[in-house]
Amino acid sequence: MMHSPCLKQVTQICSHGCCSNPLFSFPETTTTTTTSTTSACRRNFTTTTTTSFFPNTTFTDHESLPSFKDSLSTFTQTYPKYSETARVDRIRGNEYHHLSRSLSSRICLDYIGIGLFSHLQMQAKNFSGSDYPFFSTIYRSVNLKSQLLHGGEGSEFESSIRKRIMEFMNVSSDEYSMVFTPNKSSAFKIVSEAYPFETSRKLLTVYDYKSEAVDAMVTNSEKRGAKVMSAEFKWPRMRVHSARLRKMIERKRIKKKQARGLFVFPLQSRTTGASYSYQWMIKAQEHGWHVLLDACALGPKDMDSFGLSLIRPDFLICSFYKVFGENPSGFGCLFVKKSMISVLEDSCVGIATLVPAKNLSFQSDVEQEQCSTSGTDLELIHSPEENNKVLQVEYRGLDHVDSLGLVQISTRTRCLINWLINALTKLEHPNTEAKTPLVQIYGPRIRFDRGPALAFNVYDWKGEKVEPALVQKLSDRNNISLSQGCLHKIWFDDKYADEKERLVTDAGAKKGKGVHEIAVVTAAINFLASFEDVYRLWAFVARFLDADYVEKERWRYTALNQKTIEV
Repeated sequence: MMHSPCLKQVTQICSHGCCSNPLFSFPETTTTTTTSTTSACRRNFTTTTTTSFFPNTTFTDHESLPSFKDSLSTFTQTYPKYSETARVDRIRGNEYHHLSRSLSSRICLDYIGIGLFSHLQMQAKNFSGSDYPFFSTIYRSVNLKSQLLHGGEGSEFESSIRKRIMEFMNVSSDEYSMVFTPNKSSAFKIVSEAYPFETSRKLLTVYDYKSEAVDAMVTNSEKRGAKVMSAEFKWPRMRVHSARLRKMIERKRIKKKQARGLFVFPLQSRTTGASYSYQWMIKAQEHGWHVLLDACALGPKDMDSFGLSLIRPDFLICSFYKVFGENPSGFGCLFVKKSMISVLEDSCVGIATLVPAKNLSFQSDVEQEQCSTSGTDLELIHSPEENNKVLQVEYRGLDHVDSLGLVQISTRTRCLINWLINALTKLEHPNTEAKTPLVQIYGPRIRFDRGPALAFNVYDWKGEKVEPALVQKLSDRNNISLSQGCLHKIWFDDKYADEKERLVTDAGAKKGKGVHEIAVVTAAINFLASFEDVYRLWAFVARFLDADYVEKERWRYTALNQKTIEV
């Protein structure tokens, strides 16, 4: 465990309500009583989860699973605080009715994102003419440094959106400037094109999974002369290899007045749910690194407890999707600390400008021609002064998150993800001498402070992995949206040599000495997820206990004249 004079305590909300509220607090004094109480709460949560659900029980047949009704009853009794999040269910029913509680509804566990608006706004039919509820994006090339220094706030329409997002992210406009980007990947690429790698030559990243955004940054940075380094993660729990990361951060600088390079850090993995210590950022700053905080995998209200005033990252990236459960198109946001702007190199980059779509009084003819054909939904409310061309935007999605708050959201997702992990580990193939588990989970297991993401694979009774692509196809047939991912930068101790050979061979991915990759299925618990969602996922995975399940599904859909699932 690292220690820093800047950081005296990191605490997280306890689902039992006995721990301090902030995820990240800096009390002037840390008492032994507070620390022991917090530790006791976390231990109690873990113990309760492992002992209350299916104690000394395994399931070898999907038809033997307890009913949804009985499971829900045990769940709410074990996690009494979960019942206090019932308002989420009401919001879901009223504003996101496409996720309504029915066996035919779509379960969306395929991405972690924050929507600006609600599904109800998308479906509103009381708009006409220029008030159609969409905005569009215009893409243009600018000199990033000049844009940040002299670009201003843009139109009043765009300025209002920027102000609301900065307020939601708890980022001060006095200290940071912000530009919209087409997506998350473009935000990372923009930083790689503007960062002064000619003098601050290193790029150090901390990701246990392959990311298109990070890969684009790495490729671009290498072209500009950067030396790229990556943290490694210890098998099997995917914890950061602390000794190696510390060594990379602390390497001596040739010129002490010169920044060492760029340290790119997510607070948690959006694939395995592993959480990382805030102190890595502090340590990097203390050793002369510029810091980019990737906030894309954070929970909807985690920035409320981030402690931005003490950890001031030089860059911060987040992204916003349309609506939970819908196509995750939207835009990215790049925040740059104003004191950092002068350090950036001149670069021509592509940014996004937001405009009201199909609203001729607010768009020039040129802008209309440049507009993207796919927009993002919002509700436009005309102010009493129509002649002043002022529009107010209602961000119902963000408003819902703000009204729920950090405590309710964290409590809900924590209970759901930990129940799901416990339930999946209870599935075991029948009639096998070795008691072959159906599911292998990668990363943290039942933990109070894990993130709401899960990486796993399904194995058949012979111990052979069912390909993640096939699991995803079959889940989609069952109205469950899952994703695929790829774990990488895995470090195996010698005692796991046999396991490494088996896993890496299965994945078919071995790129470079000491670099191993494993293809996985991923599930993410969003703030609108419910117990029924995780129960239905559990019931779906349990069907693989039937040795003939895949073959049965293949023929069933062929008989229905649907596309055959390739095995």
